[in-house]
Order: sequence, then C-alpha cells, then structure tokens
Amino acid sequence: MLAQIGSQDTLVGSAFERKINDVDVPKERVETSERLDLLRAQMAKDNLDYYIIPSEDAHGSEYVADWDKRREWISGFTGTAGQAIVSREEAFLITDSRYWLQADNELDMNWKLVKIPQPGSSGGPGTWQQWLVPRVQENMRIGMDARMISYAKAAQLTKDLQARSAKLVFPPQNYVDLIWKTKPARSKEPIFIQRTSFAGQSASSKLAALREWIAEQPPSKPSYSKGPPTDAQKHVAALVTSLPNIAWILNLRGRDIPYNPVFQAYLLVNVNEGEAGGGAILFTDMGKVGDDVGSYLEKLGVEVREYNDVWNVLRRPPWGPGKVLISEETSYAISLILTHFRYTVAPSYIDSLKAVKNNVETEGLRAAHLRDGLAYTRWLAWLEDKLARGYEITEYEAAMRLTEFRRGGEYFEGLAYENISASGPNAALPHYSPTRGSAKFISRETPYLNDSGGQYLDGTIDTTRTMHFGRPTQEQCEAYTRVLQGHIAIDSCFFPQGTTGKQLDVLARKALWKEGLNYLHGTGHGFGSFLNVHEGPHGFSSDVELVPGHVITNEPGFYNEGKWGMRIESALLVRQVRTKHEFNGPIWLGFERLTVVPIQTKMVKESLLSREEIAWIKEHNRKCRERLEPLMRDVDDKRALKWLRRESERGIGVVGPGPGNISIDWD
Repeated sequence: MLAQIGSQDTLVGSAFERKINDVDVPKERVETSERLDLLRAQMAKDNLDYYIIPSEDAHGSEYVADWDKRREWISGFTGTAGQAIVSREEAFLITDSRYWLQADNELDMNWKLVKIPQPGSSGGPGTWQQWLVPRVQENMRIGMDARMISYAKAAQLTKDLQARSAKLVFPPQNYVDLIWKTKPARSKEPIFIQRTSFAGQSASSKLAALREWIAEQPPSKPSYSKGPPTDAQKHVAALVTSLPNIAWILNLRGRDIPYNPVFQAYLLVNVNEGEAGGGAILFTDMGKVGDDVGSYLEKLGVEVREYNDVWNVLRRPPWGPGKVLISEETSYAISLILTHFRYTVAPSYIDSLKAVKNNVETEGLRAAHLRDGLAYTRWLAWLEDKLARGYEITEYEAAMRLTEFRRGGEYFEGLAYENISASGPNAALPHYSPTRGSAKFISRETPYLNDSGGQYLDGTIDTTRTMHFGRPTQEQCEAYTRVLQGHIAIDSCFFPQGTTGKQLDVLARKALWKEGLNYLHGTGHGFGSFLNVHEGPHGFSSDVELVPGHVITNEPGFYNEGKWGMRIESALLVRQVRTKHEFNGPIWLGFERLTVVPIQTKMVKESLLSREEIAWIKEHNRKCRERLEPLMRDVDDKRALKWLRRESERGIGVVGPGPGNISIDWD
C-alpha cells in the first residue's frame, strides 16, 4: 500500500508551505568584471598567462556542492559541465552542445563562448585541452589548482604544453577561493548507513574484494630491475577518491551535494586488514560521523580522521614502504604528494564492481521504478486534466507538483537531479530547469518535455516523457516518431556478449539520420542504486562492453532550436536472453525495461512505423497499465486510473476532441 498525497487538486499542509517558502533566484546575467579583475591580479603575482577553472571538485564530481561551484561563480554560467579559461585579456567558457543556448543567455560581455561537441557524440572529438594547447606560445605559464584536474588529464596536458615549450603550474592556493569572499560554508549534514537489505552486500565483503584485487596487482618494477621485487615496489594500499565509490564500498550515504547522496571524503584501504596503522582510514568531517556510524566503521576496521589529514598521511603512509594504487581520475595533487616512486595508476576496480547490480539492487530498482512510475503517471493525469479544463500551468508549477506526487512514495529521499520541465523553445535546451519567477506557461501548440527522477533508498530514477496538449504539427509528429523509433530500436535489440554500448548507439540515431536529423548528446548512461544518476564506466558512448547487471538509460531526442524539443527516456537492465538459433552458444544479451510510464501516442505517425514498432508501442502501454492499475486502486486515484486506461487503449496518432484533446468525465 502506497501513501496517498492528500488532495489531488490542491496543495495542503507542508506541501503548500514548501511552495510558498521556495526561494526564487532569478537566472540573471552576473556582472563579472570585478571578479575577473581580482583573478587577473592573482595571475599577475605568479606571472600566469592563463588560469583554468574547471567545473569539477577535488574528487572529479560531475555535480558539486555550492562551496565548490567556482566556475559558476567566476563566469555566471550555471550549467553542470564546462571550463572557464581566463587569459590576461580575455575570458572563455568552453562547453558542449547541451549548454550552448544556456551559456549564450547567462554569460555577460566579458566572456566568449567556445562550442565543442559532447565527448563521445557523433559530432566528433573536442575538448578544452585541444582548444587551449594550439593557442599556447613558447614560455607561457598555464595555472590551475592541482586538486581540480585528474591525473590522466594533467599528465597529458603537461606533455602537450612541454612540446610547445610552455609549462603547467600549480599555485599553492586556489585563486577563486582567495577572491570569493561570500563563499558558502561546507555542509554539516550527517553521514548515514545504507542498510544491507538495500545494498545487497555487506561493506566488509566489498572491502575484502578490494583487498583481494590489491593483492593481485603485480609489483611495480622498472624494466631494468633484476631479482625479486623489493618492499617498496609492492602494492600495499589503494586510495579511493571518487565520492560515489566511497559511499558504495562502505554502504554509507550523505547529503553534501544536492541530488547526490554522497559525502566529502577520501578512503585509504590497506591490503592487509588490521595491520599497524589500521586496515583503512576514512578522511572526512568528523563532526558528521555520529555514534552509530562511528561504531559501524569501527567494526569494519575503518579509522576516521579529519578530511584534510589525508595530505599528511600520504606524505608519511602508516604502512611503511610500498606503493599506493590510484585511478586515472584521481586528482593530480594526490600524485604530486605521493611522488612517482610511491603510486601506480590502475583502472578503477570499484567502478566496475559498482556498475554490475546484484540481485537485491536489481529488485530494488524494479520496485523503485514502479513506485516512481505510479507518481509520474498520476502527475501526467493531473497535468492533462488541468490543461484540458483551461488552467494555465507553468513549467515550474508542473515540476513542483510532480515532486509532491513523488514525495508520497515509500523510501523517497529527494530528487535525483534538478527537474527539467520545458515547453516551447525551452524544450530545445537539453538541460533547462525552470524557476518560479521566470518559468513559461506550458504551451498547447508545442511539445512539453519533462526529464526528472526521484532518489529512493532502493534505487535512482531517470525518466523523460514528451507530451503534446493540443494539435501537433506534421513536423513535430515526424520528429517525435523518429525519436520513438530510435528508442524502440535500442529497447528491443539483442546482441552478443562483448558488445559495447558505443556499438549500439547508431540504432538510436538511424531513423533520425534517415531524415537528416540528429541530437548532439549521448544516447544513455549508467546510473546508481541510490547513488549518482550518472554512473560509469559503461554507456552508449563507451567502449566498455555491456554485461548482465548493468543498468543504462535509453534517451534519444531531437531539438529544434528556438522552437521546441523532445526526448524519450527509459531505464534498462542488461540481461541474458534466449534466441532462436543460439549461434555460438548462450551468449546473447538484451534489455529489460525498468521504467513504467506510458508513452503518449498523439504525435506518432503510424505510416512511418513497421508492424513490429506499432506492436511494441501498444505492448508497452498495455504493460504499464497492467502493472500500475492495482496501485492506482490502492491510492484511490480515479482520475489517474481513467487516464491510464485511456492511454493503453488509444490508437496511434489519435487526437481526441476538446481543448486539451481528451474526453473524460471527471468525478
């Protein structure tokens, strides 16, 4: 039995208070002249020609806490991806196609937008490093915070700059931190335990697997070295710097970064449990470690120290001679502290473990997607009802209402990312998010796109649906149909073991390419089990092969700049399948769809579809009704039940009567 959200038509109690108390921060251009002057004054002290301000924090996080939003503060650009590069006379913001229109709207006259394709997209290669290096001249000095760039990127950039007789330098203090006088304070939110009943595996067994992997890594001996390896060449520990990896391996969660249940920390794990110096050390804000978490970590053999103590410990490791394993994504500052004698770079073992969901996690994801599907479908019925009856609903109001429907679900822990609720031209911005003061009314002339998801103790959700509440144009219908065909092609494909997501990507684009259409973002990404909504190493832009237990999103789209946009996204679980001929044995894989939200058929052109595609759409919506109908009865939502039945029975491309093109007798 799922909790009901009070009235279906009005906000009551705390929901109403949340609405009226929401702080509206208008998205206005920030005047950056003074900030850039202060930054350049710092650059002059160290004789720098360029200074780089990345989006990431010291842990390489895609989404960062407010106190780590240095690039946003210096530039005024609020997107989650991009680099600010400031020279003595100019300032550049470099970002990919998802954010070009947003950056145009947010950057002031001091900044120049540099457009590069999204990594892995069909638009071709392009990085900020490839843009910067050709501009660098002999004897130039390029500065940045060594904590804010990965080992792999710093090593390559250093090599590229040396080839041009230039130098990458690392001032001892971050320039933005020095001049950002109103910088927010760090989070004091407590760390909490993720129960094994949700995680499916104990932290002790995960740590044991990591230690076994450390022990298996061969000693790091120079090619000229003879004789048995010395103690200094053996691997004695692994340093984990990725925040979701630390949360996953310890079965802990936090609230330091909005939408991401992680906490700021480093984790140093000794190959041998319980030896001198302890089996493992967690470096974090000790004020966030309550008695329950402290006792839990003690039983795991994990010592807790203050966050910044990691630098002193790495200078003098407690386990004596030997090398520490780090990943390529570890910050360059870590490698500088260790020196090249005391570390070895290896692929992240935890990434590969975390990506393959165990049986408990997959069952949790199924349950979470079903509950979230109920909330999303109830909200769709509410929204279409309101618009049909002549109400004007803003993008912000629609997003806020969907969050309230989700809030009634069991194990709800907040949103998985900022709501993308977009109508008209805003839907052509792949990462647009409305504010109360600037949101548009949802148009009945163009598609409305909603990309949102909840965080639940048993799973992370990422769902997108595009709806039309009027009479769609032929152009809109043709584009939507091609997007849906790509979505179906991915969802229904079978493939042999060893296939990568990147090899399947063309299936999502084929129907669009046929008409000379495309989208410039990735087709899909891995996601967590009550962790980050973006998770690797696999994805439809990745060369990592897909294996049973991987979860991945399927989200082709199309964006008509300045007019409208559309995207359809569902979550998939990679599983083994049986085929008719089983060529080369039982090596075949396919997808199980986790998302349980109907797909609107109003914009679908049946004449463009094959019989198999038509059958897929009907079967998809029928299964959604079959799974959601009992839950609709449980929450006694008659409106949503009628809407669900109608959508499952509606013909493809059928536009009904009435202002909102629906005809339901509302109670």
